Amino acid sequence: MVLSKVARRKRIHRRIRKIAQGSGQKPRFSVFRSNKEIYAQLIDDRTGKTLVAASSRDKEFSKAKGTKTDIAKEVGKVVADKAVKAGIDKVAFDRGGYLYHGRVKSLAEGAREGGLKF
Repeated sequence: MVLSKVARRKRIHRRIRKIAQGSGQKPRFSVFRSNKEIYAQLIDDRTGKTLVAASSRDKEFSKAKGTKTDIAKEVGKVVADKAVKAGIDKVAFDRGGYLYHGRVKSLAEGAREGGLKF
């Protein structure tokens, strides 16, 4: 049986979610990647609340130049900056079923440069 790309990603994401649990001290760093944009948020799974969020659709990125990978790195830095201001420095990385490559890797590197520890 051949799975579609989306079904395969969902299966991998479920497998990752068994391991990556977010709490108030160490929230889950969730990534969603569409064809054009990238979204990142820090989630406290115990309360079900999003603590910090940023995406390439935010106003500060509306006139951003560069490749999607460059923009993803900047989004990572913005998420890390907001997290540090909120008193969060450690996170559990949830790549969302995507390969740790390209934009997802760039986002993670930007977040590390911004001060987050995975």
